[in-house]
Amino acid sequence: MSLPAPLAEIVSDFSEMVDSDKVTLLLEFARDLPDLPETLKVEAMEPVPECQSPIFLSVDASDASAVRLYFSAPPEAPTTRGFAAILHEGLDGASAAEITDVPNDFFHDLGLAAVVSPLRLNGMAGMLARIKRQVKEQTAG
Repeated sequence: MSLPAPLAEIVSDFSEMVDSDKVTLLLEFARDLPDLPETLKVEAMEPVPECQSPIFLSVDASDASAVRLYFSAPPEAPTTRGFAAILHEGLDGASAAEITDVPNDFFHDLGLAAVVSPLRLNGMAGMLARIKRQVKEQTAG
């Protein structure tokens, strides 16, 4: 599987844990999601309707060698916020090519299917799909 090193490390950490510890780690990620910069407003970000909670993301691929990712996720939605934080920590600063090469279903390797509903996992897939699309659009030509 082709994953940027930070994302590969996250996948490895999750895969080595028992289910109850995976939930704890996901919640720790949720607490670590960075705040939006003051210059970025939620209204200018793309919604992710696959998520059960209102989540928005923005991609800045103006430097294709170090793509920046931004997420807005409410604290009362810790699962969704945790997914956003995993994607942020694992992909922020990666190159456009590294991001577009991430397998669409990489999140299955986190081993969260036993502790998180398929509908919630679909939200993570939606986030990744939108990130990859924005990267491709911004780096085309």
